[in-house]
Amino acid sequence: MRGASAYISRQAPLKVNQSVLSQATPDNVHVRVSLPKQRAYLMVGEEIAADSPISSGKAGHSTPSGHFSVLEKDPDHRSSIYGDFVDSSGRVVRAGISSKADSAPSGTHYVGAPMRWFMRLTGEGVGMHVGILPGYPASHGCIRMPSDGAKLFYDTVRIGTKVDVGDY
Repeated sequence: MRGASAYISRQAPLKVNQSVLSQATPDNVHVRVSLPKQRAYLMVGEEIAADSPISSGKAGHSTPSGHFSVLEKDPDHRSSIYGDFVDSSGRVVRAGISSKADSAPSGTHYVGAPMRWFMRLTGEGVGMHVGILPGYPASHGCIRMPSDGAKLFYDTVRIGTKVDVGDY
């Protein structure tokens, strides 16, 4: 995610309806993710409390559609598959690697890519988290969100919150 903070999304920013959000409870909140619109909606009943841009999975790494629940929440999660090989002083030796496909150069170790405000949706590791938003599907399957959107969703949902992903 190097450079992500300087990256400007081409999508409409996070929109929050405070009057709807103020009515949120653990029992009336759910999430709807529109893959065609590249948007995630924090719902209170059938009203939109927050509308956030996303970037879902690219070709070959598509985001699964269906009905999910938040399985885990981790504010400082790191990927177990994608990241960098770094040396003992913390210098990146090889960036953007897959721990499943790439071998570590001698004297390096793997450091997973940061996935701040992670909300796991599948046992295979797909979740919602902070990430780069180029305006189109670009992830390895996760649902990337802007920092403010991911934090708001993270703070509002709980483990067990329903998440519907599809053609909404």
